[in-house]
Amino acid sequence: MSVPFQRLAFGKAPAVREAIGRVLESGRFVLGPEVEAFERDFAAAVGVRAAVGVSSGTDALTLALAAAGVGPGDRVLTTAFSAGYTALGILRSGAEPVFAEVEPGTLCLDADAAERVFERGRIAAVVPVHLYGHTAAGWPRLLEAAAARGLPVIEDACQTHGARFRGRALGSFGRAAAFSFYPTKNLGGLGEGGAVVTDDPELAARVRTLRQGGEDDRRRHVRPGWNARLDEIQAAVLRVRLPDLERGNRVRRRLAEEYRAALAGLPLRIVDPGPETESARHLFVVRCRERDAFRRHLAAAGIETLVHFPEALPDQPAFRGAGTEADAPPPCPEAARAAAEVVSLPFHPALTGAEIARVAAAARSFFEAESAPNRRPVAAPVSE
Repeated sequence: MSVPFQRLAFGKAPAVREAIGRVLESGRFVLGPEVEAFERDFAAAVGVRAAVGVSSGTDALTLALAAAGVGPGDRVLTTAFSAGYTALGILRSGAEPVFAEVEPGTLCLDADAAERVFERGRIAAVVPVHLYGHTAAGWPRLLEAAAARGLPVIEDACQTHGARFRGRALGSFGRAAAFSFYPTKNLGGLGEGGAVVTDDPELAARVRTLRQGGEDDRRRHVRPGWNARLDEIQAAVLRVRLPDLERGNRVRRRLAEEYRAALAGLPLRIVDPGPETESARHLFVVRCRERDAFRRHLAAAGIETLVHFPEALPDQPAFRGAGTEADAPPPCPEAARAAAEVVSLPFHPALTGAEIARVAAAARSFFEAESAPNRRPVAAPVSE
């Protein structure tokens, strides 16, 4: 019996099918009443005044930056370890990404590293990434450092639906936040989708204009914009799935604890949230210095794993040279180490205890193999 990385069966739910049928009957397919209703519901869920549905998480980040006044000639500080779409969203706004080091524990943007970049000046905005469903241990210090310099914080919350810090939803702290509704997200649709959330009604109004080619209410293009609208079917599906988000996140947190217990004592290091964070547990990620051999071993046992993410952003061809100058900071070794070690284990709300036990048994057998004594040391054990 195999253990797949993900199971996406929500498309079969009667409520989802009913929502799709409602859209088909309406004859409205883009930016209609379903989008408007979902925007209201999602804004309420995050605890902000406005949400604007757009075509993807990448577009949400691009439009949020543009609406905040970031564009060509600007430099935007972000993490060295994330999906490439974070950097792509910055580039598509016309700005240039500047990468900073991550915390070893959470793998989120390190506040001390960000401060060092701030001191060198010329930063127009900050895009911290709430990775794997959680935020950085130094999140309050990062916010304070940005505020002290008048820098807008645009949260990349694409992996963090329903997570909280000190009881407050991630995505509600910055000037705006970008969410993705890709099918594998904790709140996912049947295709692409995203949203910009904000407490600033003027910024929300600018995003609404930018997502529709920069048109005003008289169909005039008053500024260059994008074609980045959310369609009615995705909004309808997301709207009926939203009430189940919190329950699903509770299940994910319970499953993470089951994994932790099952993997106890093994020379793996779990990537965990910082203190005071109620994680959405989008992924369950461990670090192993023999990552490739470990993955091959699990694959031979019928266990599917993925890598989020296999290369630090400054090392990727599309972003090499970004944000560099004569006084550029050194490379980000912690991000590079993480990229060489992280493994995402099978994880989703339908995962069973038996499947977790099977993954743990396969992991244990990898380290108990006869060749194990000859291996070089691996990351700190999960019992830390």
